[in-house]
Amino acid sequence: MAHFRTLDDLGDIRGKRALVRVDLNVPMSDGKVTDATRIERVAGTIRELSDKGAKVVLLAHFGRPKGPDPDLSLEPVARATSDVLGRNVTFIPDCIGKMVEGAIFAMMPGDIALLENTRFYKGEEKNDREFTEKLAANGDIFVNDAFSAAHRAHCSTEGLATVLPAYAGRTMEAELEALERGLGNPARPVVAIVGGAKISTKLDLLMNLVKKVDALVIGGGMANTFLAARGEDVGKSLCEHDLAQTARQIMIEAATAGCAIVLPSDAVVAKEFKAGADSMVVAVDKVPADAMILDAGPKTVETVKEWIDRAETLVWNGPLGAFEITPFDKATVAVARHAAARTKAGGLLSVAGGGDTVAALNHAGVADDFTYVSTAGGAFLEWMEGKELPGVEVLKTR
Repeated sequence: MAHFRTLDDLGDIRGKRALVRVDLNVPMSDGKVTDATRIERVAGTIRELSDKGAKVVLLAHFGRPKGPDPDLSLEPVARATSDVLGRNVTFIPDCIGKMVEGAIFAMMPGDIALLENTRFYKGEEKNDREFTEKLAANGDIFVNDAFSAAHRAHCSTEGLATVLPAYAGRTMEAELEALERGLGNPARPVVAIVGGAKISTKLDLLMNLVKKVDALVIGGGMANTFLAARGEDVGKSLCEHDLAQTARQIMIEAATAGCAIVLPSDAVVAKEFKAGADSMVVAVDKVPADAMILDAGPKTVETVKEWIDRAETLVWNGPLGAFEITPFDKATVAVARHAAARTKAGGLLSVAGGGDTVAALNHAGVADDFTYVSTAGGAFLEWMEGKELPGVEVLKTR
């Protein structure tokens, strides 16, 4: 694994200004944070820097503003961050300029402040050098603890690391270590589960994984496209028939690489997609013309469990069925709980990520039982696709 400077590499930072990039893009309702998970994830880094006497200056974005926008201010997030930390977090209503420099100068060692939304300035997302230098004027060191934004080459994710001494925060460090153990240098056999609605959104992911894993379990709507490409009639199921050749090419690539493709052998089908709809289990070559596949069947679940039992490492992105609606959550829940049990027993390293995946594991009640669950969304997906992440690459020691 490439070496990254971490907080362990910091010397005496008492009184130094630590610019800390965090992900505080949290859900809000009526001016209040409704889910503080992302704040909780970075709390350890913030406390550690504060305890070491640094002036901790938090940088974050919120939403996609086109300029200064009171509705996208980080001020209410500062209050929520104070609540999570149990320490005062001062809100500074800008992120560059003399007022900001003065407010930071007045901070005492150990104090914590949150600057206003970096995306209020167009230069942020353009990775503009002049804006980077204006941000850098507020700090002596840069700590990036926002893996979820690391796939963006922005001033506060990449630019600052080219101007200031740069370090990975504890959350970033944990994420990079988990991902390295998941696909970088994994214990084998490696099984990947990839679900979701469409192949078209995960082409790069599938092409990368077949070259890196020993078995690839394909579920969700995208499995229907593979089944159709194999000649099965999937009825009224969600299916990208125009990508049949692409699916066949992925299967050829997998065979060449020695990667087993695991597709459903049976499925739960229904004539309508709604909670409590009448459903039945059929073999995948017996799907009624007027029905749609909405979940993997029990035989498929047992097959996936057997693959997990053989695995040393599991990487998961995407549910196996339409888990949001019962009874089409059964396959995802059963497989998630099996993987969690093997992980808790010490027999499996399990890494999962992606918005639907996190929601599905929470639904199954096992998110805390996996080795690592990434909340990074796009960054996690791009890492699985084998792409370099600008905010990570810039932290590597050469």
